[in-house]
Amino acid sequence: MLTMKDIIRDGHPTLRAKAEDVNVPLSDEDKNTLREMREFLINSQDEETANKYGLRSGVGLAAPQINVSKRMIAVYLPDDGEGKSYDYMLVNPKVMSHSVQHAYLPTGEGCLSVDENIPGLVHRHYRVTIKAYDIDGKEIKLRLKGYPAIVFQHEIDHLNGIMFYDYIDKDNPLMPLPDSVEV
Repeated sequence: MLTMKDIIRDGHPTLRAKAEDVNVPLSDEDKNTLREMREFLINSQDEETANKYGLRSGVGLAAPQINVSKRMIAVYLPDDGEGKSYDYMLVNPKVMSHSVQHAYLPTGEGCLSVDENIPGLVHRHYRVTIKAYDIDGKEIKLRLKGYPAIVFQHEIDHLNGIMFYDYIDKDNPLMPLPDSVEV
């Protein structure tokens, strides 16, 4: 079982490296890593389990965050606020297209690899289309908007060595872009 001690923190070189593509079909080791990442997210959202093991709640986790420099992410979002749920373990995800319009969370973003609160708006694309492989090696395509789109973009950024705070405008951290919507 993964715990917070398995998650590397800001400043670790793996978080700034571009992760390697994963061979499809997946090895048993890669499948196991993905399942452990998903299990962490489920456990982190369960109040009793999270308290017992000292887990910070998360909706997404990228393999580089557990010091595995491979292009794998897990997203577990049981309710996006609009009645939809997202439960994915993805390999080699790519943003294939995106909207011109941007979106942001009014409270900013957080990250399991960043212990401190970093205030500022993180502008991302409001809509994205993602292509990836699932744990069974089947190609899938996801069309996402709003909060789920933000979550998936955050995790895919980890695969490219990008941290959420890289997007915060240093001069005007709380200023929304003219074309952006609050999610």
